[in-house]
Amino acid sequence: MSPVQVSIIIPCFNESSTILEVLRRVQMVAIPGGGSKEIIVVDDGSTDGAGELLASRVQEFSDVRLHRAVTNFGKGAAVRAGMALARGDVMLIQDADLELRPEEIPELVAPILRGETEVVFGSRFLGGRGFRWSRSYFANRVLVWLTRILFMTRLSDMETCYKVMRRSVLDGVRLRAMGFEIEPELTAKILRLGHRIHEVPISYEPRSEAAGKKIRAWDGLKAIYYLFKYRFQSRDKFCRPASPPEPSIQPAK
Repeated sequence: MSPVQVSIIIPCFNESSTILEVLRRVQMVAIPGGGSKEIIVVDDGSTDGAGELLASRVQEFSDVRLHRAVTNFGKGAAVRAGMALARGDVMLIQDADLELRPEEIPELVAPILRGETEVVFGSRFLGGRGFRWSRSYFANRVLVWLTRILFMTRLSDMETCYKVMRRSVLDGVRLRAMGFEIEPELTAKILRLGHRIHEVPISYEPRSEAAGKKIRAWDGLKAIYYLFKYRFQSRDKFCRPASPPEPSIQPAK
């Protein structure tokens, strides 16, 4: 079996103070089994100079491709753009801030490369690696509880950024999210398609709104709406029909 390529998708909006450090640390990551990686940064219309900074410095990083949106559409739109550009066998979403540790990427992709699962989520709640009591903690626990009830799953972290999957998992799946609702949309559709989500403990250093955290209480309410929506929506609504086979041409008799 040939080595696997991992596409690391980094949506970036107004992260000029952290994006270069994130890129440096991601580039140092070694994919298990001799696999390769490509890094796709999607600048989502940053207004703090992050886009210009990336454009001027991206050539310093090998295997990095930069896509710049003309305006800020939202995290979901940036993730979908990155997925459309991805060429790897496995896709992984990485935030452009420093709340997560890119050094843990090998642990996240390893279960997929070993053939144990097709989907891995990094859980901030397993292993006691840093999610402290806060309003954000409580909101995340509520969303996890709701996800468990609606989808009959034992998932411990739904809003985690670290979502890793074989690209075949989402073949034929329509993703619609523009903003942070990409998290419940991906989770719900993966579970509706019958995939088991394997969880790996990850480290987490949450930042405050003053330090640049962008998700708000309104995003939590939207997450509840989308969990219900995609739990009860017909699969025909979010799965593209398979292309019909090419007609065979029989010789005339």
